[in-house]
Amino acid sequence: METITKLTDLRTALAPLQAHGTVALVPTMGALHEGHLTLVRAARKAADSVVASIFVNPRQFGAGEDLDAYPRQLERDAAALDAEGVSLLWAPQPDEVYAAGYATNISVSGVSEGLCGADRPGHFDGVATVVCKLFNQVSPDMAFFGEKDWQQLAVIRRMARDLDLTRPHVDAIHGVPIVREADGLAMSSRNAYLSPEQRSEAAALPRAMRDAIAAIRDGADAPRALGNLHDTLLASGFTRVDYAELRDANSIAPLEGDNGNARLFVAARIGGTRLIDNMAVG
Repeated sequence: METITKLTDLRTALAPLQAHGTVALVPTMGALHEGHLTLVRAARKAADSVVASIFVNPRQFGAGEDLDAYPRQLERDAAALDAEGVSLLWAPQPDEVYAAGYATNISVSGVSEGLCGADRPGHFDGVATVVCKLFNQVSPDMAFFGEKDWQQLAVIRRMARDLDLTRPHVDAIHGVPIVREADGLAMSSRNAYLSPEQRSEAAALPRAMRDAIAAIRDGADAPRALGNLHDTLLASGFTRVDYAELRDANSIAPLEGDNGNARLFVAARIGGTRLIDNMAVG
């Protein structure tokens, strides 16, 4: 596997891959875990070559968020990607992605509103902007993203359609199901921030979500089920619930109950760590 840090070198390194077949992109911010490697494996099955990127994108972190603390372990991550058969690792520094005087921003309305879009103003603008740049830099035939960040996936799909970043009528943006720990907690790089006690308490999140979904399926009033979920998390060691909402899986529009395409979205904080998760309701 070749590691590239300069855009001029990237285009040279991509040429033989693109000449000999399809290329899949797996964008990451590093601190790789099994969830990321699952994306790589899905990409390898679908394409002739896989390009992974590692870039901690400063434009998707807000004031007071964990940009400086976000784990960076490039050597370890590169070894993991190499072992999975990745052909090329794109690992630029911020000034290579955002040149001096950079002044362009991409904003995707609708699917970016509410949930993390409300709690983290500007976050999805930063996501859309960097993913658009990655698509332009790598020119992949397809790209793979985890469904844990479901709203982010919806934003990227909308942007790719609106800006003609993929071929018409081709589903080039692939969502890969959430990979979970044995106790049900969704794998996340931010799980490393949790103390052993907090990690044990965090398992209450998927359990409470499953209980709320079961209640809704059994005919319970959705607001009451979500209220019980909120109270359960606070009683289990979480310090705050940012949101617990039912939304349409495609449009991310709010729902009053299960319409057959509903997903439950939750963001909650335990200590200083913010965890997110989502599950299908219907």
